[in-house]
Amino acid sequence: MSRQPERPNPPLPDEVSEEIGKQLQLTLVELIALSLAGKQSQWTSYGREFVSVHRHLDQVVGEWRELEDVVAGRAAAIGIALDWSSAAVIELDDHRPLEPGFTEVGCAVERLCSQLWDVALRVRRRGALVGTLDAVSQHVLTGVQRKLEDQLWMLRSQLAD
Repeated sequence: MSRQPERPNPPLPDEVSEEIGKQLQLTLVELIALSLAGKQSQWTSYGREFVSVHRHLDQVVGEWRELEDVVAGRAAAIGIALDWSSAAVIELDDHRPLEPGFTEVGCAVERLCSQLWDVALRVRRRGALVGTLDAVSQHVLTGVQRKLEDQLWMLRSQLAD
């Protein structure tokens, strides 16, 4: 009977896969944290623009969850199993969690925009780093970055002048 490899058919050398996996793991936990912050903001914000922001956040959170799957799919393709646990999010995501309680809708959107901007910048840096190792993984991160920057543009439009 043959022994099964720890990672199924990794197409890259172990050290390359592990570095890419580290960058994908960080991206995953930040996307999970964004989706949690988005859901909290969706249900705890109040104000004149609540209805439109509530609907918009539902869409954006769904898109962040889709991006989580894209990132995890690339990791699996190179033989890396990412950690989706709450412990991983707590350990690896260094964004300040939202305060419990209700928040005026403009403040909630500003807070999300700040976190989203920071994550987009981090993903941009990770994409540049990963690009030196694997073009396909870089393409995945570039797609995540593009989507985050588009979302930031649309989310900022919710803010009053």
